[in-house]
Amino acid sequence: MIKSKRFVAPAVAAGLLLAVVTVSFTNKESSEKVLTRVEVTATTTTTTTIAPTTVATTTVVAPPPTVVAATMPPTTTTVAPPPPQPPPLPAPVAAKAGTAAYSGLGTWVDVYDWSVTYGKNGPLVGSADLERMVANGVETLYIQAAKWDAPVDVLEPERLVPLISHARSIGLRVVTWYLPTLEDPAADLRRLVAIANLGVDAVAVDIESRAVGDVPTRNALLIELSAALRAAVPDMAIGAIAFPPVVTEVVNPNFWPNFPWLGLAPYYDVWLPMSYQSNRKESSGYRDAYRYMAENIDRLRANVGGAVPIHAIGGIANATSPADVDGIVRACIERGCQGASLYDWRTTGPELWPSQQPIRDWGG
Repeated sequence: MIKSKRFVAPAVAAGLLLAVVTVSFTNKESSEKVLTRVEVTATTTTTTTIAPTTVATTTVVAPPPTVVAATMPPTTTTVAPPPPQPPPLPAPVAAKAGTAAYSGLGTWVDVYDWSVTYGKNGPLVGSADLERMVANGVETLYIQAAKWDAPVDVLEPERLVPLISHARSIGLRVVTWYLPTLEDPAADLRRLVAIANLGVDAVAVDIESRAVGDVPTRNALLIELSAALRAAVPDMAIGAIAFPPVVTEVVNPNFWPNFPWLGLAPYYDVWLPMSYQSNRKESSGYRDAYRYMAENIDRLRANVGGAVPIHAIGGIANATSPADVDGIVRACIERGCQGASLYDWRTTGPELWPSQQPIRDWGG
């Protein structure tokens, strides 16, 4: 703060000149510069000579005061630096091999059905099962080839590779798949790349783990993993095995809020929604296999922004009727699906295969 005092000078030259001086000075606690203003106002001085006819009048006018503008220090605002940006993702690369592996009628085998490590619920799937698949009209085998808690990237290759080789030798296309937890993205990518290089037709990512609790972090990790896989296998068609949108948008929006459909879309060639009508209650209206499948396909395509190729998965097979299969097939035909299947091979009874035959050769 600047303070001022006013001083009146004593008379100069016998009271003929009166000076008024205003001095501004700086309070010692202020950081502002001293501002000094001096004003001198002269009085009129009259000198009279003895000669009566001469009167000399002299007026002294002080020059205009010099005003020095004070320079204020600039105001400095400290702004926190923005958070570091994540590294750019690899540019999307379109698959060159096409999506034929996802066409027509498929069936599913997981590690609990074929591996010694996890198979505890009955005889393991072997070569005879592959031949029965062909006899039932199956065109593509979807086989889980790795698991997040297995000690190796490719599970039991000494058993898996002969199964894959035999399947292809009898005319089955083979798609390997894996469920990443996203808790160790480097390991997830390593496993996916490893199973993509087993001499198979395509690879698919089972997107359903919520092990990473923070949703934005989970979404970011999922997109990064998908981009890295796309860059690692640019010539292979990649499938996204996804939760059905009816679950995440209608049944339970808190299950996986803000699922990154658009963020994932550039990296996947085919979408495989897990439209398991058997998991829905009759009261919801979604136990109707036709309605559930139709709405999931419509919502998924709206979310990713286009009529993307769809291989629809119904089930669970041992809770599915021939009438359910008819509804699934009708919804898929109306929407131009590339293929369809029931989850899974072991639970599909003989009564369900005739209803699936219209699926054969879709998109092939």
